[in-house]
This record gives sequence, C-alpha cells and structure tokens, in this order.
Amino acid sequence: MRAAIYEEFRTPLTIQNVPDPLPDAPGVVLKVKATGLCLSDWHGWMGHDPDVTLPHVPGHELAGEIAAVGSQVTKWKVGDRVTLPFVCGCGICPQCASGNHQVCDNQFQPGFTHWGAFAEYVAIQRADINLVRLPDGLTYEAAASLGCRFITSFRAVVDQGKVTGGQWVAVHGCGGVGLSAIMIASALGANVVAIDIKDEKLDFARAIGAVATINAAGNPDVVAEVIEITKGGAQVSIDALGSPVTCFNSIANLRKRGKHVQIGLMVGDYQQPAIPMNQVIAKELEILGSHGMQAHRYPELLEMIQHGKLSPEKLVSKTISLEESLAELVNMHNFQGVGVTVINQF
Repeated sequence: MRAAIYEEFRTPLTIQNVPDPLPDAPGVVLKVKATGLCLSDWHGWMGHDPDVTLPHVPGHELAGEIAAVGSQVTKWKVGDRVTLPFVCGCGICPQCASGNHQVCDNQFQPGFTHWGAFAEYVAIQRADINLVRLPDGLTYEAAASLGCRFITSFRAVVDQGKVTGGQWVAVHGCGGVGLSAIMIASALGANVVAIDIKDEKLDFARAIGAVATINAAGNPDVVAEVIEITKGGAQVSIDALGSPVTCFNSIANLRKRGKHVQIGLMVGDYQQPAIPMNQVIAKELEILGSHGMQAHRYPELLEMIQHGKLSPEKLVSKTISLEESLAELVNMHNFQGVGVTVINQF
C-alpha cells in the first residue's frame, strides 16, 4: 500500500510503498476512504508525543470500509462502513470498566501509538469495542471530521461542560476544535461568544451559530470584553487552541461557579501554564479536560446529525490528495484557512 511516512521528526514526509497491514485476532483492517489533517498530527511530527516511534505514518481522524476481519471479531464484516474515536479502549482496564474508554489505561491510538491513516489501509485493534457504524447518508469526509476535533468538542460541551440552553459559552480559538464546539453549543441553545485573531474565522463562527465575536488581535482585554458581553462572565468557557494566553483568559472570563474545559493541547513549553488560581478559589470554578470520546457515546452525536441539529460537513473546507498532505501537514501550525482539511484521494 501507499503511505505517507516520516523517518525522523521535523523532516519531510515521503510517499512509500509498504506492506499491507493484517488484522490481529480481535482487530480489522480498514480501507481508508477519508482522514483529516489535525494539529495533533503536526505535534506528533514535531516529536511532542512520546507515544510516536519512528518511522511513522500519521493520521487519526479516519473513516473507511472494512477490508479484512480478525478471527475473534463478532460484530463486524467486510464491507461495513465505519469510523472510530482516536482513543480506542482495551475494554478491560478500570477506566474502560467505568465506561471511560477515552482515558483507557492501555489505549490504542492510530496515528500515535501505531501507524495511522495517511495510507490506503490501516489496522485497527479491538474492533468490537471501538468501531462505530456510519449511518446511511453520512459521507466519509464528514465522518472523518468527527474523529478527533468534533468528538472531543462534543464531550467537552455535552459531558464535561454540561451546557444547557440559555447559558453563555466562550470559545477561545476558532480552528476545527473551536468551530465544532461553537456548532455543538449553539445546537444545544447556548449563546456562544467566539474569540480568535482572524476575522475570516470569526465570520464563519457567526455563520454556524456564534451570537458574538471578539478579535483578540485588536482587543487589549479579551476577558473584560467577554464579561461585558455576557453580563458577568460565561457559565462555560473552552480553550480550543492551547496556549498560555487562551488558557488563562478562558478561566478568567468565567462567572462564579463556572466551568473551564481545556481541549487545546498544552505541549512543550506550554505544559504548565499560569492560571488565575485566586479566581478558581474565590469563584468556585471548575477546571476540566476533554480527551476524545468513547465509541459508545457516538449514538447521541449521530442522532443529532441525522436530525439536522449538527452539520459537521460544513466544517470540511478542503479535500486533498495523499501527495498534497506531505506539505499540508508540516505547515499545520501556520494554517490560515477556515475549517477542516480532509484527505480523500489515496
């Protein structure tokens, strides 16, 4: 099969012909139909993820068709259209036993712990636990866009933030994660304030549900602006970027007993950011993380999509070939477009 591979961190990827993967007994092999480009893939290429070993094939937001099935698989057959969360559970550790596969003690992550989906085929472990059947009518491209950014935002908004209608939600950063969070919170009836440094992204945020926007590049005090717009602060605030500034602002712009949800990765020098702990104490704020979503939580998400409440396909702004991904991946940190880029030509 053809795959995009990097032999060393921070060096150019190449297209190589490598052996087709084989399924292990509880696993399957998928023919990849679509896979997203995510900033997490860039972090892996930069060497920020200790789970990545070289040489490596990135790609963790994927959808495809089952091409081969292991001998212990009972729920799936060749030809089934499926997707999966980027964190796959083992099904037997204490975390999985409590239903929290997204923080499995023995997690499998295609594109990080194992070779990923920037390839014609990808092997997936523990298929019965982790695969999700695609409903008719949902394209592979839209399904791939769910795989990391959308499901992480869904868990952040629905399960961690517990957003309800009428609440104020601030979203810091309008990349794929932030736009997903805006769409989901708006669908739940929340009033969303979108914050970014690009007017193009803020305009799109309004188009998918944001009721107010703030351009942080031209605003000396984002926190004060959020508090003014919301008349006292957001009930839920999300750092969808992952920087010391957005993390601090997201916590500081909360009203009393508000919730901050961290989605954006804090890596490298950002691993231990300063936070306004005095406000956390005085206002009884909650600080939460969101790390993917369990396969068994997909039905609620897919039902909202089928009923037209969520439209992830609107976030797919560009489709590219595997060859084009070589340059696109290494420049992810400079991404100037809006929405999600998906590989659908292999």
